[in-house]
Amino acid sequence: MELGLISFADMEPDSTGNGTHGRQRLADLLEEIKLADELGLDIFGVGEHHRPDYAVSAPAVVLAAAASITKNIKLASAVTVLSSDDPVRVYQDFATLDLLSNGRAEIMAGRGSFIESFPLFGYDLEDYDELYTEKLDLLLALNKNKPLSWKGNHRAAINNLQAFPIPLQKEIPIWLAAGGTPASAVRAATLGIPLMLAIIGGMPSQFASFINLYKETAKKAGKTNGELQIGINNHVYVGEDSGSAADDFYPYYAKMMSRIGRERGWPPLSREQYDRSRSPHAALMVGSVQEVTEKILYEHELFGNTRFLAQASIGNVPHKMIMKSIELFGSKVAPAVRKALAK
Repeated sequence: MELGLISFADMEPDSTGNGTHGRQRLADLLEEIKLADELGLDIFGVGEHHRPDYAVSAPAVVLAAAASITKNIKLASAVTVLSSDDPVRVYQDFATLDLLSNGRAEIMAGRGSFIESFPLFGYDLEDYDELYTEKLDLLLALNKNKPLSWKGNHRAAINNLQAFPIPLQKEIPIWLAAGGTPASAVRAATLGIPLMLAIIGGMPSQFASFINLYKETAKKAGKTNGELQIGINNHVYVGEDSGSAADDFYPYYAKMMSRIGRERGWPPLSREQYDRSRSPHAALMVGSVQEVTEKILYEHELFGNTRFLAQASIGNVPHKMIMKSIELFGSKVAPAVRKALAK
């Protein structure tokens, strides 16, 4: 199973008027990616957002910078908000990243968990589903690296044209990122592409039926279990011991979840809810090396996933804390997980 990290590069909204906060957060993010590479982790994903509380709106640009300071780690979007982007440009950006990184680029294509990009780029939310379906179809067609003719409803047709540059990989790996909607599992399986599931709350066991739907649909489409790639993503913070990890992380996590919750009509996150979310079979992986290791292995038993990604920086956790958590994840959790799975 591949083990890696993702980050949305959370930050305090910039009040300086000159991008000072964003500059520092991106510098910190590059240090985090470099450390993950040095620790031998398999992949680092960077999310796309168009809000003042996140530093990355152009993942391919940030990943290109990361390519220049890393050697082995795969570099992915996590996610590319494909519904409000141009698939031709997405493909070209990541083909360029693939060349710069010597064949380490990946795309995780999703709808995104926020909607700010739709009015920003002139799209109608009424077309939410159709935009994603159509643009994913075009992106997959472009990834064949051949001249194509294509026609849709939301952009100009393409008549026997090919997008350049040609990437180093035969095809750029494209994953479908999902939050648990059954239609997403069916779409990924029918298209024959890997599935990345984000589990950011509740009990992971509740998602077993979603993963089983993906497997069963893929089997009907002619895929064997050995061909399937399934990724799982959780919120993760690793500390030296359980109690201090929980106490250190809670203020930042509660502030972030409560802020987003206000936008969506959720109540503030209490310490009691937080502690329940940390229970052995719940989704939040905050605790000691042993606790986080056991939770990753528990999810692997549930899903048989081939990739696990820890969301490494959630809320405005200080950079020093993020680096320590990454160090523990890469130097202790990852080896323990690999050793257990090798038995």
